Amino acid sequence: MKTFKILIMAAAISVALYEQVSEEKNIYIMVIAIAVFMYGMMQLSAKTPSKNQEKEEEDAE
Repeated sequence: MKTFKILIMAAAISVALYEQVSEEKNIYIMVIAIAVFMYGMMQLSAKTPSKNQEKEEEDAE
């Protein structure tokens, strides 16, 4: 599932870059591609533990 999300994010960024260099830029396609990329980054980074997690657990005790 992680590789699928990375592939979707890469496709979204490539679409946004392609749209950026085209003569007739469609802002809606660029906004959707960036939103898909940001949502994918949010999903992938949600699984990364905080580096302050140990300190918060010690403070709770």
